[in-house]
This record gives sequence, C-alpha cells and structure tokens, in this order.
Amino acid sequence: MGKTKLLFITHEMSPFLDLTAISKITRTLPQAMQEKGFEIRILMPRFGNINERRNRLHEVIRLSGMNIVIDENDNPLIIKVASIPAARMQVYFLDNEDYFHRKYVFNDAKGKFYADNDERTIFFCKGALETVKKLGWAPDIVHCHGWMSSLVPAYLKTNYKDDPTFKDAKIVYSIYENGFDGTLGDNFAKKALMKGMEEKDTASYAAGTNNALVKAALEYADGVVLGAETIDEDLLNFVKKSEKPVLDHQATADMENYYNFYQEIATDELVSVA
Repeated sequence: MGKTKLLFITHEMSPFLDLTAISKITRTLPQAMQEKGFEIRILMPRFGNINERRNRLHEVIRLSGMNIVIDENDNPLIIKVASIPAARMQVYFLDNEDYFHRKYVFNDAKGKFYADNDERTIFFCKGALETVKKLGWAPDIVHCHGWMSSLVPAYLKTNYKDDPTFKDAKIVYSIYENGFDGTLGDNFAKKALMKGMEEKDTASYAAGTNNALVKAALEYADGVVLGAETIDEDLLNFVKKSEKPVLDHQATADMENYYNFYQEIATDELVSVA
C-alpha cells in the first residue's frame, strides 16, 4: 500500500498567519503526521498581511488560471506556494486580488466584519477543492480547520462525491473556540450552491452564524476533533448527539492519538478517543 494522503485545509497557519490557536496546531500536526509516514498537502488563503517576500511565496503557474464562480460571477484564482524548510513541507496559498488583498483578515480597521466574508469563504472552499483536483492528488483524509473551511465537507459529500479525486476521501472537522460574531448574510446558503447541488444540500448553513456553519460541517464530516478545551455547549451537545467518532481535546496533546484517529477514520473503524 502507498502512503496515506492527508489534506489540511485551514485559514491560518504559523509562521505565515497567527490569529488563534489554530495556527499552532496546523503547523505542528502536519509535520508530526509526515514524520509518521503520511503524505501531506496544506492549503490556506493568501491574506494581504502575509508577507510574500519574507515567506518566499511564488506563483505556481500550472495551477493558476482557474475561475471560481460565485453568484454567477467569475473570480480568478491564483495559486502560490511556500516551503517550510525545517519541516520539508510545502503550503499552497489561494489568492485573489478582490477577496484577499487587504491589510486585515476578517474585520476592517474599525473591527467591522467584512460584508463579503460570505463570498470569501465560498471562494476559498471551492478553490481549495479545485486546486487539489488540478494537482492530481487524491487525499484519503481531508482535515478542515476553522469556520472558513466549513463548506468543504458539504461539497465533498454532494458535488464531489463521485469525483475520482475525492470519492474515497474521509472528512475530519476540528471545532475551536474562536469563531465569529454576526452572520455571513441571508443569502449565504444559496450563494454557496454549486452546479449540480440542491438547496437542501446547504440548508443547514442558512443562518450564516458561526455555530450554524460548524454544525452543518459536522453533519457531513466522518470524524470530529475537539480542538480546544473550552467549546460552546451547544456545539458539544450537537457532537454528542451526532454519535460520530470524536478525538477529545485532552487526547490531542499526544500526536499518536491523531495518527490512530486518522487510521480509524480511513478504515471505517468507528471509535472515540477520549
């Protein structure tokens, strides 16, 4: 058998962007799994405050040039890459001038949530999956971190369920305590639809709140990681009722538990690690 292929999709990762605890785990976990023999790919947005020169980002011409359709508008997708020499890992960055070339990440200088964070989220999730297809690399496990990746599980289990790149992929979704206030707007669920999907496929996202996005992602996920010690009680109850395999936060301190959890998810051995 070949190596298990593990795809990480996150909106932040150290040393490129440190916003919350997500950036630390998405830096250490991929390296730990690579050292255990997994084949790793990592995708994140190229937000405007990520310094291209300091981090040595450069465009990957063969992957760039796609257009991501949102609300019937074409949005060009540029792919850049950077290396973490100490870990021998590459990180792929999804770039778009209109969505990401800003001084701030999710809120403007006055702290106001960007009005187009809904489209930025859709662009990132669609773009990530199309990039992996173009790479010609079929992951065994897709591990999503943070609310900005929350549409990926829905896309994988609906629009991409028969796609050769993703048809055998299992989905792990990590829940954290750092979300966002407010909503992504009344039209988020409809905007998020891809050709071939039905309105019911994104109905659970309709409220556009942080908890709505997380719950909807969990509905489609094959396994759940509690990525923080303190998680919203409503989300914890939802996880318990889902009866899906769970990696408890206490267990995440030992990377061996992640390794075992991935192997169990990949082989349909449903088990919780608490």
